[in-house]
Amino acid sequence: MVNEFEIKKQICDIGKRIYDRNMVAANDGNISVKVSEHEFLCTPTGVSKGFMTPEYICRVNEKGEVLKANPGFRPSSEIKMHMRVYAKRPDVGSVVHAHPVYATSFAIAGIPLTQPIMPEAVIALGCVPIAPYGTPSTMEIPDAVEKYLPYFDAVLLESHGALTWSTDLLAAYLKMESVEFYAQLLYQSKMLGGPKEFDKATVERLYEIRRQMGLPGKHPANLCQNKGEKNCHNCGGGSCSTDGLGAHSGSTYAHPIEPTDADQIAAITRKVMEQLGIQ
Repeated sequence: MVNEFEIKKQICDIGKRIYDRNMVAANDGNISVKVSEHEFLCTPTGVSKGFMTPEYICRVNEKGEVLKANPGFRPSSEIKMHMRVYAKRPDVGSVVHAHPVYATSFAIAGIPLTQPIMPEAVIALGCVPIAPYGTPSTMEIPDAVEKYLPYFDAVLLESHGALTWSTDLLAAYLKMESVEFYAQLLYQSKMLGGPKEFDKATVERLYEIRRQMGLPGKHPANLCQNKGEKNCHNCGGGSCSTDGLGAHSGSTYAHPIEPTDADQIAAITRKVMEQLGIQ
């Protein structure tokens, strides 16, 4: 088992990566890691994530209350949204919040990242909706994010940034990298006349690859098959019910699958498995 000091060092290393990759400016962003059911390590407020050392890191409980912090350091005021993720997703071991340039630009423009344009993004990342705007440091952001937690592993925060979570710190950080890379490719392809999207059959085949790989986390390959042959990648923000921002609402994915839809999904899955040579 990794000891607490090593985890603090890892948080500092990831903080520097986020800073060096221009995902945050000045003192922006925050990182947390779950160390037990009731204890979490997190970055402090008011410090650059590129210049942290282990003694900067704070320990808090599930309410965000300080258990231990060195003089002059206190947890980020955004710890509330981290705690909401942990409360609703017991499988999550780390949460990362940053302001990557391209992803945040989409968040400011109100455009979710739902277009299926590259295999890696469809298989590993899934769709990235936009949570409605909330005032920083208040409960508005955790409340806005909550409805997306059962269905996704990343969200854009309207006019704010991005939030990712996963089984451990490295995985949560790499998901942030993937969100930013996806956003940059989508932006640049739009400058070239618009991306060429995968068709529904290709998306379903990629979903089946994910299922066969047994990747952890929440993903439309397992949770968004409630519109017959539709899913979040090929209904985008238009064909499914959406909230006012063009991002998928939680109720869309919570809608039960009708028997006829389930039959269609099973038929598609069998066809894909045959194409992949999976019996």
